[in-house]
This record gives sequence, structure tokens and C-alpha cells, in this order.
Amino acid sequence: MNALDILLWGVVPYLVALTLIAGLIWRYRYDQFGWTTRSSQLYESRLLRIASPLFHFGLLMVLGGHLLGLLVPKAWTDLVITQETYHFIALSAGTLAGIATLVGIALLIYRRRTTGPVFLATTRNDKLMYVILAGAIVFGLIATLTGDHTPTGEHHNYRETVSIWFRSLLVFQPNIEAMAAATWQFKVHILIGLALFALVPFSRLVHAFTVPLHYLFRPYVVYRSRDALPPVASHGRVRGWDPVGTRDRDRGER
Repeated sequence: MNALDILLWGVVPYLVALTLIAGLIWRYRYDQFGWTTRSSQLYESRLLRIASPLFHFGLLMVLGGHLLGLLVPKAWTDLVITQETYHFIALSAGTLAGIATLVGIALLIYRRRTTGPVFLATTRNDKLMYVILAGAIVFGLIATLTGDHTPTGEHHNYRETVSIWFRSLLVFQPNIEAMAAATWQFKVHILIGLALFALVPFSRLVHAFTVPLHYLFRPYVVYRSRDALPPVASHGRVRGWDPVGTRDRDRGER
């Protein structure tokens, strides 16, 4: 175990976690109006209707596979299915999800580059985010398809290296040796992934941490026509929101 391994697999992950948490807190406190995807649907929707579902549903499958592979110990899955079956499912489902995500982000980048108003609304931060996100997806696919053998031809199982290292981080006892034994494909994929997580609080990806729970509890929305007057209840007041600081047209008072 050398100093570089200690830095990459024992120090950097915690620095990234600290950056992610502190960045989210800072963004929420000082930039709530910027906590958005800055939707460009008004500029172009034809490609977006295809690219966005491909990317988001593919990404959900990818994240689900990562959680299963990283958090569930190999000994647990061995009680249910064989290693060969697990490998086949992980390879087929992971490849399908990765391709869907890659095609989705490729279409999103193409749309952003070729649609004038969308391109003009693209910041340098967006460009950096797309490069890192695409790199994480590409090297994730490379790791899935080619990362099961070391350069010397030996068999490599990421659940005996990467997964053990990841779980060790959660208990603050990083197993650096396990991660150092992983193949280069997984190492590159993880480093790009760490860079992506560090960038999240400072990019449009921050919207992934938004859960609109308030929609479950807010009152209903009343739609009124500009021409027709809304129905008046028997007690003389309009159902719905009470006017606040505006003129009640039906009653002629504020």
C-alpha cells in the first residue's frame, strides 16, 4: 500500500463527502432560487421527450444496480443465487441500463449543442457537468464489460474488492488494500464518480436532492376564467383562496 492509494481511497472519498454535504447546505441557504434544473423545455421538446426518459430511467436502473452490488455482501446473494447467475443478471441488466443512460445523455448533449436558445443558455458549469457525467457513464460501461479480469488475466470480482472498500468507508475504516486490488477500469470509474459527486452541489444536478413533498399537503389550486365570474357560495364568498392584499372583484372590496 503506497501513499497514492492512501490518498485516493482513504482520504479523497471523505473530502468528497464533506464537499457534497457542505455544498448542499450552502446552496440551500444562499441559493434556493438557483436550486433548479433550469428547464429548457420551452425552447425544444421533441428530442427532450425521448432523451429525458431514456436518461432518467436508465440512471435509476444504474443507481439501483450500484446499490445492490455495493451494499449487499456477496455472502448474502450466494445464499439465493449462484455467482454465475448473479454475474449474468448484473452484466445484462447493467449493460442495458448503461446503454440507455448513455444514449439519453448523448441526445441531451446533441440537443443542447444544436438548438440555438438551449445552447445559449448553457454555462461553462453545464459543459463541465456533462463531460464528467458522460465520462462516469462511459467508464461504468467499460468496467461492466471488461473489468472482470486483471491485466495479467486473473479473474476479478468487484464485490470482493470495490464493494468491500465501499462498505468499509461507511464505518470509517477504509479498506484501502481491497480497493487497490481492483482493476483499472473500476478505479477510473470511481474517481470520475467522486468528481461528479463533488460537483453536484454547484451544478444543476443539485435538483436530484429535491423531493417535492409539499405538493402532498398544499391546498387545491382554483382556476378562474378572465371573462366568466366564478361561482359564489350561499354565504356570499367565493370558494378557494382568500384574497391577500388584492382586490376581490366579486365583492368590490380588499
